[in-house]
Amino acid sequence: MASACFCMMITSCKTPENITYFQNPETVVELVSTQHAIKLQPGDKLSIVVKSKDPVVSDLFNMPIFTQRLGVASASTLATGASTQSYRPVSSEGLASYTVSPEGTIDFPVLGDIKVQGMTRAELGAFIKGELIGRQLVKDPTVSVELLNTGVNIIGAVNHPGRYEINTDSYSILEAIAVAGDLTIGGQRENIKVLREENGAIKVYTVDITDLKKASQSPAFYLNQNDVIYVEPNEMLKRSSTVNGNNALSTSFWISVASLITTAVTTIGVFVKK
Repeated sequence: MASACFCMMITSCKTPENITYFQNPETVVELVSTQHAIKLQPGDKLSIVVKSKDPVVSDLFNMPIFTQRLGVASASTLATGASTQSYRPVSSEGLASYTVSPEGTIDFPVLGDIKVQGMTRAELGAFIKGELIGRQLVKDPTVSVELLNTGVNIIGAVNHPGRYEINTDSYSILEAIAVAGDLTIGGQRENIKVLREENGAIKVYTVDITDLKKASQSPAFYLNQNDVIYVEPNEMLKRSSTVNGNNALSTSFWISVASLITTAVTTIGVFVKK
């Protein structure tokens, strides 16, 4: 029985296959990330700022938004000697955001409805700049477009699952894995799922990061906003799970195994002495 337990320990310690990333390092993969820049979709929130040498003119295209909040209390004393406190509202100013409508448009000052769905951030900035100059509204505009709610969700066998914001024009699955603290030792490298909404349906892509060339050819190598990346646990991790929630990688599991071996050896010794 002791030998059987020992064999079980050795088997559970066996290194699983496909742990190493990029197992074909001699492969040269050419990536053109600009072709995979994130494109605007309905529901996206945008910040669009127009600047020029004449701020009075450019401010016509920047929609301000005012918010009010309670300020610091000011104390006063009445004639009766009682003290009171009053709160003075404080205003703050910022720029309003644009939300892409279900039809894929935004309502931009003076220019009206603009079809932005399918555009990249840079393309929208260039389009607005061209319209302002072409209509002789602003002579020398600088247009900045930023995405405000663009992120991906990472779940499964990663060290830090959660939602992570995208702050670049193109964002690969490797970057997403990196910000999530890498895959755990029990995560499947060759079978990463990317769930993406397309035309009102959820489509599932599979990415194998043990093969860089194969991974780079996947439509999901570069991510879209709101993609969900799911890293499935490998078979060893699935098999190692026990009823009480322990697994082969936990301290409590090895304590249990050690206790079992000790009990088995003691029992065998008693029978041998008899």
